[in-house]
Amino acid sequence: MGIDQSILPATKDEAGIVTTRLDEIVRWGRKNSLWPLPFGTACCAIEFMGVVSSKFDISRFGAELVRFSPRQSDLILVAGTINYKLAPVLKRIYDQVAEPKYVISMGACACSGGFYDNYATVQGIEQIIPVDVFIPGCPPRPEAILDAVMKLQERIAIEPVTTRGRPRRHEVTEKMKDPR
Repeated sequence: MGIDQSILPATKDEAGIVTTRLDEIVRWGRKNSLWPLPFGTACCAIEFMGVVSSKFDISRFGAELVRFSPRQSDLILVAGTINYKLAPVLKRIYDQVAEPKYVISMGACACSGGFYDNYATVQGIEQIIPVDVFIPGCPPRPEAILDAVMKLQERIAIEPVTTRGRPRRHEVTEKMKDPR
């Protein structure tokens, strides 16, 4: 990936000293080192498997370290249908993800319940956890997943570093309480 041109010296004569603001370096590091945790419950998870393959190669965007432990991740990719029985599990995993945490909702089922308009299916995961980027489609193409990662990186690049640990402006109220 390399260092962005904005923090490099302008000429060779200025080489040796790099000056920038600390928050620029922190944002650059966060933007280029996303560690995703795939939360796949349906066919969208198969599309995510295609994204990490060599044909689409999500590692070009700094997100190749797929982790299956929430404490080692900072990005949750929710891929598939979430029912009310699974909602407290998703909420608990979200709470365990390291700060700053980001969420991408993949596919029609995770975004809006899909064609499952019944009593058992959550009609959009934003009722449980805050979502940063929505990916439409059933299932979404791998290119759409890469586009969502790039949109999230653009958002991280302009986000204030100091406000990320506080509750987000679109933080969801506790609708889904964990029974424990």
